[in-house]
Amino acid sequence: MSRIASVLLPMPLPEAFDYAEPEGMGLELGDQVAAPLGPRLLRGVVVGLREAAGGNRPLKPLEAILEEPRLPPRTVEFVQWAARYAVDWPGQPLAIALRGARAPKPRPVRIAELTGAAPARPTASRTKVLEAATAQALSPPDLARAAGVGAGVVKSLVDEGVLAVRLVEAVAQFAPPDPSRPGATLNASQAAAAAELKAMLAGGGFNVALLDGVTGSGKTEVYLEAAAAALAAGPTAQVLILLPEIALTQAVIGRVAERFGAEPGEWHSDVAPPARRRVWEAVATGRCRIVVGARSALFLPFQDLKLIVVDEEHDASFKQEEGFIYHARDLAVARGKIEDAAVILASATPSLESLRNAEQGRYRWLRLSTRHGAARLPDIELIDLREAPPDHGRWLSPRLVRAMGETFARGEQTLLFLNRRGYAPLVLCKACGERMTAPDTDSWLVEHRYSGRLVCHLTGFSMPKPKACPHCGAHDSLVSIGPGVERVEEEAKGLFPRARVAVFSSDTVFDAREARRLIEAMADGQIDILVATQAAAKGHNFPNLTLVGVVDADLGLRGGDLRAAERTYQLLAQATGRAGRKDRPGRALLQTWAPEHAVMQALAAQDRDAFVAAEMAERELAGLPPFGRLAAVIVSGVDPIQLETFVQAMAQAAPNSAGVEVYGPADAPLGLIRGRRRKRFLVRADRAVDLSAYMATWRARVKPPASVRVAIDIDPYSFL
Repeated sequence: MSRIASVLLPMPLPEAFDYAEPEGMGLELGDQVAAPLGPRLLRGVVVGLREAAGGNRPLKPLEAILEEPRLPPRTVEFVQWAARYAVDWPGQPLAIALRGARAPKPRPVRIAELTGAAPARPTASRTKVLEAATAQALSPPDLARAAGVGAGVVKSLVDEGVLAVRLVEAVAQFAPPDPSRPGATLNASQAAAAAELKAMLAGGGFNVALLDGVTGSGKTEVYLEAAAAALAAGPTAQVLILLPEIALTQAVIGRVAERFGAEPGEWHSDVAPPARRRVWEAVATGRCRIVVGARSALFLPFQDLKLIVVDEEHDASFKQEEGFIYHARDLAVARGKIEDAAVILASATPSLESLRNAEQGRYRWLRLSTRHGAARLPDIELIDLREAPPDHGRWLSPRLVRAMGETFARGEQTLLFLNRRGYAPLVLCKACGERMTAPDTDSWLVEHRYSGRLVCHLTGFSMPKPKACPHCGAHDSLVSIGPGVERVEEEAKGLFPRARVAVFSSDTVFDAREARRLIEAMADGQIDILVATQAAAKGHNFPNLTLVGVVDADLGLRGGDLRAAERTYQLLAQATGRAGRKDRPGRALLQTWAPEHAVMQALAAQDRDAFVAAEMAERELAGLPPFGRLAAVIVSGVDPIQLETFVQAMAQAAPNSAGVEVYGPADAPLGLIRGRRRKRFLVRADRAVDLSAYMATWRARVKPPASVRVAIDIDPYSFL
């Protein structure tokens, strides 16, 4: 009897399509196939197989099985689970899972091989070439180098027919990691944590551990020991290490290579598509056993995944805000359960969700309370800008400037932290008050002095800074309001002309290679003052950095973000934690207009537990995460009247359910983006409510017009 194959396509479609399996095709779950859809043939993945019942309507047959690695069944299960959890079409996460498979193949390489013919005129040089060609297959230039001869010797053997050159498909070779190589020397606290993680892995199955250690306590060394235990469990065991920032991958890749004697696979948006394909195929076939990457690495087709590490698990960068919306930390735990693998969440400032799970005993809680070696945590002081403001036209207070001077005189380094890119966050006309915004968007244009342009960081729009106000026509009337990292750099250079000053932000560091160069320059002492956004505020180790100055400590507390206090504490604790990580004592100065705020007081006292307890109490009273669940619905459209009509109808269609509250519709804080008006709903639910199922039911009750888009965000991190 013939079979029916359910094929999922990597497109925003609500379900898999049924196709007939041609006789003798021999399909298996996870096969990549060529499936007809209208006039086109599309790549799809077989997610179900069943016997065809009599009387079924005729189905289109599949065209072919693609010569690509099969997606493992657990990867297929994870993709489908992720779609249900995020209340999105299953083709969306599948598109992420197939990103490497759909990348272009690397160009074939030329290989010189022996034909069996003997050279007409044997010489010592020719004999060396033949010996090298016998040992391994190499390209003609590599063969010449291996034999220690000139390229002409190899060419003459090719011309004689002793060697034949053919094109072969390049296959990524990942050396097998050696888990028995000795690791770093651990202190007693690290050794105890590593021993417990190894015991967890030895027990097998799904487990989650929260590795909670202060900045500089050596969490990476601990989880690398756990990775060694996971790799030693079997010759096919695989490990995934997730990082929030591309800038962090280079340092961690270096440490992984040193620990295991083999380079891991690297996976993030800066990896060239052919290299990405090589990693994808090597993971799918089991040839790559360690992957270090950004959040999308979670969707790679692992054959035998034993351990997932989420480093800096609290970081908001793990939240994907566009396309398929998900939080990599939460999905990492889910994938660990599906794969029956262990999960380690590591952070110096864990999320309240992870802390709550640890307190409740759902996660193992491993704490590293002291820094490694002789280093100790930096002293943190608050600078009250109401009493000691910067001089007119400046952004660094006299007290911070004095500390920078003392640090520079001692030959030590300073980090000036400001989580704001560009030169100034706002440009306005002093004649008419017009604020420069992006076209069809409420977002302000940010001035960038390096490029002389005004840039919208939300949409990517940019334009040269005009000579006259576009609104009133006044010349030379546009003024820059507020500081960005470029403006702070300008001030630092003016104050310390002999100091070597650099900026670390996504506008100055364009890829992982450039990030590594800048980080190495800082670590080697080639920079005296580093002005940086959050890109440099976590995970980096600068031995000679002894002073951190936070230019605007209150920045993250502004706006309506429900997680503002938590995220501000985490970010500033991470930034100040860059100081004093070796034998020299560190110091951090936080410029603030609200020193009495609970976040500032907790940072100054270095009392994380008191801050967490107070924040937990507030969240519990309001039923907010981790004591409740949140979901957001973002509805956008071009026609404001049509949009308003639809959101009112959607509000009426919201299911009535105990333990669920729906707020909205309301105008989004950013009410206009790329010409589309935006409305928002916020849903709060008790922990016992299946929020994904509730949102799926609500979505099924409404049918938006073609020009209206509805996006659902489970556990939102952005409230704009």
